[in-house]
Amino acid sequence: MSDLQRIIWLASYPKSGNTWMRSLLAHYFMPAGQAPDINNLRQFTTGDTRQDFFDAANGAPFRGQGLEDWMRVRGPALRLIAASKPDHHFVKTHCQTIRVFDQDVIPPEVTAAAIYLIRNPFDLAPSFARHQSADIDTAVDRMCNPETLMGSATGIYDVLGRWDDHITAWTSAPGLPRHVIRYEDMLARPAETIRTMLEKFFKVRVDSPKLARAIKATEFSQMKKQEETHGFFEKPTGMESFFAKGQAGVWREDLTPAQVGRIREEFRPVLEKWYPEMLDETERFAAGAGVPDTSA
Repeated sequence: MSDLQRIIWLASYPKSGNTWMRSLLAHYFMPAGQAPDINNLRQFTTGDTRQDFFDAANGAPFRGQGLEDWMRVRGPALRLIAASKPDHHFVKTHCQTIRVFDQDVIPPEVTAAAIYLIRNPFDLAPSFARHQSADIDTAVDRMCNPETLMGSATGIYDVLGRWDDHITAWTSAPGLPRHVIRYEDMLARPAETIRTMLEKFFKVRVDSPKLARAIKATEFSQMKKQEETHGFFEKPTGMESFFAKGQAGVWREDLTPAQVGRIREEFRPVLEKWYPEMLDETERFAAGAGVPDTSA
């Protein structure tokens, strides 16, 4: 085992609960009153797009001209990130576990484990559209495109690819200790979902009052209020609000039947595995039947 196998990845497609998970873990593991706000999460976690680590790994300010430059420096930058703390620590990523230019984007030599977060693609699409400052059809195009990237002005990338490929890559990566959490389960049953992760994956004894305080402190309304008061430096340029709705089921108001039908068609095998309970309703919606009125 490599001495640098210290990174516990907090991995997800964008807008799938990564910021929420990072904040919640900070509030649980850090001493009371010391957990950072949303703009200071790097006090507890870091990310794999940190400019300072790329500069250090490059030996000069990093200004990449494409994926090849990025991959040349990414490995050394990740080794610096892994070595930045003496034990296991959390690192955010939106990248896939793939190889680019015959190199691992998520190198085993710096990896201890991963928490992988999934959000259903019907709710993800309008949220991702806001994240990308795009319309929903364009966002769905990007979710369906194996070449989709996000990148900084200095040439540091997130290799996203297709939504379904992202999930398949992370949930089937050989030899990777992982725990998979659905965003919808965090919304519906936060205490149960996080307790299961802490007890079964991290093998820690859960402090129930502490967990309750962490969940309360990181409710969507609290994080949205922080953004409204102080802004959020991770918000992409042009995005009006990072914390917009934070709900499950918004697709019913935000998507057209054609958009729902396309998402079903593109991602059917992964939906069958991870969201089988959505198949019937989305089929009716795509066919133009709409959502049944359950108010009566």
